[in-house]
Amino acid sequence: THRSGFTVSGSVPLKSVEVELQVRDHVATVVSTLNYENKEDKPLEAVFVFPLPGDAAVCHFSATIGQTQIVAEVKEKKQAREEYDDALSSGARAILIEESDQRPDIFSLSVGSLPPGESASIRLEYVTELAVQADDGLRFCLPAVLNPRYQPQGSVGASVQVTSVPASLVPYSLSFSARVSSPRPVSKVESNCSLDPLQYLNTEQTQATVKLAAGHKFDRDAEVLIYYKDAHQPTAVVEAGQASAKPGSLMGDPVVMLSLYPEFPQDVMSSLASCGEFVFLLDRSGSMDCPMNYSKRDQTRIGSARVFIMLSFLSSLKDTLLLLLKSLPMGCYFNIYSFGSRYEHIFPTSVEYSQTTMKEALKRVKRMGADLEKTEILKPLQHIYSQPCIPNQPRQVFVFTDGEVGNTKEIIGLVKKYSGSHRCFSFGIGEGASSALINGLAKEGGGHAQFITGADRMQPKVMQSLRFALQPAVVDISVTWDLPKGVSVTVLSPPITALFQGQRSLVYAQLSGQSSEAAEGCVTVKYSLAGHPSQNQLHFSLTPAQDTGLTVHRLAARTLIRSLEMEERESRREQDEVKKKVVELSVQSGVISAFTAFIAVNKGDGEAIQGPLVRRNVPKPSESYFMKNKKQKPQVKKMQFLQWPLEAGSKSESIPIQPSSQQKQTCLHTGTKKELCPVSLIFPFVTTVPGGICI
Repeated sequence: THRSGFTVSGSVPLKSVEVELQVRDHVATVVSTLNYENKEDKPLEAVFVFPLPGDAAVCHFSATIGQTQIVAEVKEKKQAREEYDDALSSGARAILIEESDQRPDIFSLSVGSLPPGESASIRLEYVTELAVQADDGLRFCLPAVLNPRYQPQGSVGASVQVTSVPASLVPYSLSFSARVSSPRPVSKVESNCSLDPLQYLNTEQTQATVKLAAGHKFDRDAEVLIYYKDAHQPTAVVEAGQASAKPGSLMGDPVVMLSLYPEFPQDVMSSLASCGEFVFLLDRSGSMDCPMNYSKRDQTRIGSARVFIMLSFLSSLKDTLLLLLKSLPMGCYFNIYSFGSRYEHIFPTSVEYSQTTMKEALKRVKRMGADLEKTEILKPLQHIYSQPCIPNQPRQVFVFTDGEVGNTKEIIGLVKKYSGSHRCFSFGIGEGASSALINGLAKEGGGHAQFITGADRMQPKVMQSLRFALQPAVVDISVTWDLPKGVSVTVLSPPITALFQGQRSLVYAQLSGQSSEAAEGCVTVKYSLAGHPSQNQLHFSLTPAQDTGLTVHRLAARTLIRSLEMEERESRREQDEVKKKVVELSVQSGVISAFTAFIAVNKGDGEAIQGPLVRRNVPKPSESYFMKNKKQKPQVKKMQFLQWPLEAGSKSESIPIQPSSQQKQTCLHTGTKKELCPVSLIFPFVTTVPGGICI
């Protein structure tokens, strides 16, 4: 293979991806089926690096190879890797899936010893929570785009090797269908991709199905927005334990999932007047020059981020700008940082918001471009946190980035360390933005996360985050339980550190003991807002819900695993003990972690697969692929070889070429009419593609 992962010869064995989404209220179960076929005359190892939502709980992994089905088990990661390598060495069939050590939203799937002519079907299942948007929609994102992640020098962990190609050259197909059910009617389902019409399954309109329209291109993440009537209703779902699990364990006991929507007293909210120090941190790395989507190539990520920090007078966003300016309180302080390989700031320290300082900021930001190369966000954050806080001006940090970093956990750990002195509001810009980084910054920073893939939903999202930032911090948050005699509770979620008006907070808890079928529980959330004590209560039945499977248990296990992983990174003395807890919980729940992996080995009839094993890296569509190489024109050596820099930083590969014809055709790279070489010579897995690449 090339350094970037392209195969020099032969076809990529992944043929199709089928995704089935099942949404129950605000929780999604996703089943992905990946179909492989080895058309070569030698055994293959297929490696597929792909993104998933950063908070996904991967809970099932199985494969059908030929006529044999094998179900994977969760094991300690080192042990799983050794078993996989041993299986390949002995000629056995094996599959392995593992989470990246530093990037919890990146996974790698390895299908080993796929014999010539053999087919394999891989089934991957995960569960995830759906985030509430500014317009009350629930957002599900199927990541189709995986952008390369920059690993700063000296960071822990190996960099992820991503095979990236333009969306039009991805050699496999995608089908996607969704089934939605809720106690409340489904009012509508929207998407950034073309959908077939919504089909209701009952007269109450509480169940519906929808499919991705045929012909979907791999040029964007598939985003689905689900809208319910009366969305802001607190709920509680009790799920029965697993019959085969030990009573008293997480999987053996019932688990409750609380969805809390705090409603602050209107007299308190209307009387609030807030100020603050607003620090905007803008990504100016080279990847921010990518288009927001392929239909609007003139709208780049850096341009959109300028709008977010109220520094652009583009006519299409004039209303957003006016709202932002009107909403910022006079007397607040602000500063603007930008970062790439280095970082810059407009003012040495935060300055008071005035016409003079605003004009200076406008002038400086208008000259900004995506010209600071790599994505190093850690150093500017460290500098911001080193600055003394301004008395009576709560610090609010707004981060705008595509998240193309390799040290995700290190950055999130830094934000958590200083969470007592600020709130962090994060914006993921463009397709393929890292959900692990964007959500992690907001969660550990006590703020709110938003994902922006186009201008259509920009204004409400920006205004919502600004409203949250202007809201005084809710303090003295406590959750108390009132349960029947004989029932005890173990809270599995970390303590609630932030509450925002109308935003959902999730709490998972394990229930132990016995109660009558008609028993009820009550949870009370108490807090103080601007010196005014308040509380909200939720009464719920302890009767387990029907047809939830183990979804709630797995989400609860994922929540506890993430908390323990953070504890392991912060603890120096008890790292081994905490890691042991994570591995035990991961194996027990069937949810993989940073320290475990799914492994399945099928020895078949005992006969070893003959021949040397050839690795094939399956390419992912990358939004930034052509943009990163747009200034690097292919070079010709003596008119015999084409050099193409397949990835930023990789060595060029020399490939013999011949012009496709004497007629000029449209170049896929530049869009101009030139003499072309066949694309298949550069991307051997492509069989038929119109046009080519100019020489």
